[in-house]
Amino acid sequence: MKRLLVAALAALALAAPAAAATPGVTKTEILLGGTGPLTGAESAYEPVLSGANAYFQYVNANGGVYGRKIVYRYLDDGYDPARTVQLTQQLVEQDGVFAIFNTIGTEHSIAIRDYLNQRKVPELFVGSGATAIGSGQARYPWTMGLLPSFVGEGTIYGRRIATAAPRAKVAVLYEDSVYGRELLAGLRKGLGAHASAIVGTQSYVPTEATVSSQVLALESSGADTLVILALPTQAISAIVTAARVGWSPQEYVSSVSIDPAVMKIAQLNAGPTAGAGAISTAFLHDPTNPTQKNALGVRLYEQIMKRYLPNEDPKAVAHLYGMMAAYAMVDALRHAGRNPTRASLLLAATHLKETNPFLLPGIVISASPQDYYPIGDTYLVRYGNGYWNVLGKPLPTG
Repeated sequence: MKRLLVAALAALALAAPAAAATPGVTKTEILLGGTGPLTGAESAYEPVLSGANAYFQYVNANGGVYGRKIVYRYLDDGYDPARTVQLTQQLVEQDGVFAIFNTIGTEHSIAIRDYLNQRKVPELFVGSGATAIGSGQARYPWTMGLLPSFVGEGTIYGRRIATAAPRAKVAVLYEDSVYGRELLAGLRKGLGAHASAIVGTQSYVPTEATVSSQVLALESSGADTLVILALPTQAISAIVTAARVGWSPQEYVSSVSIDPAVMKIAQLNAGPTAGAGAISTAFLHDPTNPTQKNALGVRLYEQIMKRYLPNEDPKAVAHLYGMMAAYAMVDALRHAGRNPTRASLLLAATHLKETNPFLLPGIVISASPQDYYPIGDTYLVRYGNGYWNVLGKPLPTG
């Protein structure tokens, strides 16, 4: 496989015009672009962007990619897909970026993928695990996600409940979006014959900052298990509301909302026991977990945070996710060759196989033209003593 990739890249390099003719690539720089919520209700994801940028600065300080420095221009879309479209067009048409990287949000990526695929601009390592993205390569080959499958994650929760608590009464809070609906579908799939255990569901729309009324409605269902398939702002609201009214169900929290900084906010608002015992999934190292402090990825993370983001909270592990995504992007850029083109970058990304230091042991990044889910495994984790504890072995999400 490696020989075929090298040969293909060589052919592309010979057929391509000079590197200077490739948008976003000069003799000294590679310009990447992206969007995300730097402000607004979902600004808890801002560290994903600044963390990625910090890793690029680290790479630049160590020679860059074949002598080129990576410039990462990321713009604030306020988590509004319409704004994502406008800013992505600006990045491509005005700024002339080489590729779009690390777009945050499923609807946001879906909103721009027609535009980018028509122009053959790589849209790589999108912050989504939606089926429409992970399984859409036949129609949208230039768009690749990074998160594990949302359906697969939900399936893991359903299987865990069916096995560990077969008599559970389950209440579900979910976002009324592709993200939330796919997690809910996975939960039902995992419950299997126990699907009737779901005694209540409540949804919210992304613009709702609080979900107190939904949580109170779910409490009245008599459920003893609460599955929170929500973004960080709404997950905090759900955990806090349950704690304040004295409802103590077994909580499950979707993986995009388990940043230690998020849990800290919930506990500051509802007491130190809020969220205790909650279950989720994780594929990243957690630098706040003392059992992981000596891991290579954690040490590298702390080094980069201290040098390039000294004024940001290292406990906001979304920074580490950004570094993990940037590591994959740098790997793809290196495999794209010394004179990269957009086509050679896509070829490299779709043949990527790496051990990423920011991922937990046993989890790799691997993609192929037939497999656009680069992360195919994750761990169950439980929250206790201020951090998420890893349970068992990696579980497949495919």
